[in-house]
Amino acid sequence: MASQFDSWESYFYPDTIDPLTGIGTLRNLYDERGAQVLSRMEYTDTTVRAVQLGNGEVDVPRTYDGAHLRAIHGHLFQDVYEWAGEYRTVNMSKGPGRGFGDVKTGEVDRYLSDVQQLVTSTDWQSLSRNDFIATASTVFAYVNQAHPFREGNGRTSKVFMAHVAEQSPYRFDFARVSPEQWNAGSALSRPDLYSYAPDPTSLVPVFAAVTVERTAPQAGPDRAAQVRSALSASYPRSAADATRQTPQQGTQARRGTAGYRSDRGSGRE
Repeated sequence: MASQFDSWESYFYPDTIDPLTGIGTLRNLYDERGAQVLSRMEYTDTTVRAVQLGNGEVDVPRTYDGAHLRAIHGHLFQDVYEWAGEYRTVNMSKGPGRGFGDVKTGEVDRYLSDVQQLVTSTDWQSLSRNDFIATASTVFAYVNQAHPFREGNGRTSKVFMAHVAEQSPYRFDFARVSPEQWNAGSALSRPDLYSYAPDPTSLVPVFAAVTVERTAPQAGPDRAAQVRSALSASYPRSAADATRQTPQQGTQARRGTAGYRSDRGSGRE
């Protein structure tokens, strides 16, 4: 991790930070200050990289741990961020209540160690569809709660879950749920305040919707279209849209609004 990314503010270009929110445009390899332009450039390049992963052009060892997620993130975002493939250095939360894994206490690695143990101890090939859905929901709940990266957790976790499903008779068609449904299920799976374990109950209907037989026809006309549909739920909005936190935005549930927060305020996924 480059030493300059050691605080909330250090991830942004100083001249783009809103003094009221502490949010700006993330530093990027394009040196692009416009948040909306950055979003489009980021989406284009990460989609190309995701196609490479999906086609098997890039070998990512299936270790199902933090190193596995870092390898995926590093490949997806290598054209966008200097810190691609590295854990965030700041804590984040989404709405009031329990924050994501604490990077300062090693909690991120603890969650991902739990993920590896669950994935590697499961006989995925022999699971019934219902058991597959329940187990996949639990795996994702822990990955989501770890939330290891400053940006791009959704896109990275979808590729990771596709790798998990490779061991089973099933695959995921993420285009079968809307971004709102995906985000709502993810938000509600977070642990209660002062608790550690996430609750995957809200994710079960989401994974039931996206789980299909591996032999079923592909939803898209080609592999690139399939990957684009997998990434679409995480389409990066402009910084203004993605970080503005109002009662009308995001998942209105027991955890409130959708904007990310650090000790300073909201942040972008």
